[in-house]
Amino acid sequence: MPLSNPLFRRIARLADEQGVRAFVVGGYVRDYYLRRPSTDIDVVVVGSGIALAEALGRELHTKVSVFKTFGTAMLRAGGVEVEFVGARKESYSHDSRKPQVEAGTLDDDQRRRDFTINALAWSLNSDTFGELVDPFDGMYDLEECIIRTPCDPDITFSDDPLRMMRAVRFATQLGFQIEEETFDAIRRNAARIGIVSRERIITELNKIVLSPVPSMGFELLEMTGLLELIFPELHNLKGVERRGAHAHKDNFVHTLQVVDNVARRSDDLWLRWATVLHDIAKPLTKAYDPKVGWTFHGHEVLGSKMVPAIFRRMKLPLNEHMKFVQKMVFLHLRPIILSEDLVTDSAVRRLLFEAGDDVEALMTLCEADITSKIDAKVKRYMRNFELVRRKMKDLEERDRIRNFQPPITGEIIMETYGIGPCRVIGDIKEIIKNAILDGEIPNDYAAAFALMERLAAERGLTAVGK
Repeated sequence: MPLSNPLFRRIARLADEQGVRAFVVGGYVRDYYLRRPSTDIDVVVVGSGIALAEALGRELHTKVSVFKTFGTAMLRAGGVEVEFVGARKESYSHDSRKPQVEAGTLDDDQRRRDFTINALAWSLNSDTFGELVDPFDGMYDLEECIIRTPCDPDITFSDDPLRMMRAVRFATQLGFQIEEETFDAIRRNAARIGIVSRERIITELNKIVLSPVPSMGFELLEMTGLLELIFPELHNLKGVERRGAHAHKDNFVHTLQVVDNVARRSDDLWLRWATVLHDIAKPLTKAYDPKVGWTFHGHEVLGSKMVPAIFRRMKLPLNEHMKFVQKMVFLHLRPIILSEDLVTDSAVRRLLFEAGDDVEALMTLCEADITSKIDAKVKRYMRNFELVRRKMKDLEERDRIRNFQPPITGEIIMETYGIGPCRVIGDIKEIIKNAILDGEIPNDYAAAFALMERLAAERGLTAVGK
C-alpha cells in the first residue's frame, strides 16, 4: 500500500478537521512506483501548509520548523521528514530563478513542477484517500522511462534553468530518456544556465558523478551544449586529431569509459572526481612527434596544478578532498609505468611513500584507466598490476614505508651539531629519505643516525661536545 504509514492517516484527519485539501506530491510518489527508498515527504495543502504542520506537530509533540518567507513548515516523525507547503502558482522575471508566488490550486501547483514524473500526487483526505492525481500522464512517462516537462519546455527551462541540469540528472540516475521536445528545449535554452549559481549546479553535477553510469550524464550535458558552459575543460577533451597514419584517441570518450569503470568499483565521490579530471590537461600538453605520433607529456603534472582552479570555480571544497583529487591526478600514471617496466623495490617504495593511505584508491583508478579493446593487452596490464600489488604488500609489511617520516628530523641534526636552520639540514634529510626508499639502509633510527653522522662529517660538521 502506498500510504500504509500511519502518519498519512493522521494528516488526513487533521486536514479534514481544518477543512483543507492535502496531497502527497512529487518525489515520494515517484519513488514508490520506482521501488526506490524515500524518506522525504512533500505535502501540498490547498490552504495553509504551516497551520496543518503545526497541528501535526502538537499532536506528535514534535518540533516544527517554520519558514514563513517561503510558506513552508517541516517536521521529522518516525524516521521520515515531512515538509508542508501551501499550493501555489509561480511567475518568473527573465533575469532570476526566484519566482513571484501566489496561492493556487493543486492543478496550479502540479503545473509548476519540473517533470511529469514529479507532478504525481496522492490525495490524503478521507473521502478520496490514496487516489492518484495525474493530470500530465506522469505514470505513462514512468512506465516508458521518459523525462518530460508538464508544460511548454521552453517556458519551464527559461523560468528556472536549473531544471535543465535536473533533467540530465534524473535521466542519468534513473536510466531514463529525455523526451525529444524536452531535449531540444534544453539545447535552445542552454545559455540560460548562466543565471544559476555555481552552488546549485555543482549539487546536480555531484549527483550525476555519483550515479550508476555517470558517462550518460556527461554525454547528455555535451549533447545539449551545457557542458561547454559549466565545465569547459571536460568539453575540450572531445575530438580526435589525425596526421598521416597517426591519430590519438578521443580523450573525452576515454575519460567517460574510465569514470564508468571506477563507478563499478567505488562509490567514493572524490575518487570519481579524480577520475573525471585525471586527463584534464591533455589538450594543453598535446604535441605531435612524426616518429611516435601524438604525445601528452606532463599532463599529470599540469592536470594536478589545474585542480584547485577548477574546484574554486565550480564551488567544490578547497580542503582535503581537493588535495586527494590533486594527488590522484598527479600519480595516476605511476602504477602504469611500474607495470610496464621491471618492477623494482625502490620504485614501489616511492609509490607507497607518495600515495600513502590513498594507494588503494590510486590502484583502482589505474586499473580502470586501461580501456584498450585488445584483450591480451588488458590482461597483461592486469597481471602486472597484480605483481605491483604483491610487491606493495610485501614491502609494506617489511619496511613500513606508507606515510613514513624519516627517523632523523631537522631538530635532531641541529641539536647534534649545534647549528641553526640551513640548507645542509635539508640535504641530509633528503639523502636519508632516499636511502630508505631505495633500500640502501633499513627504515630505522640507528641506521639513519649512522648515515647522518657520515654525511655530516663529509660536510665538515662536528657533533656538540666532541
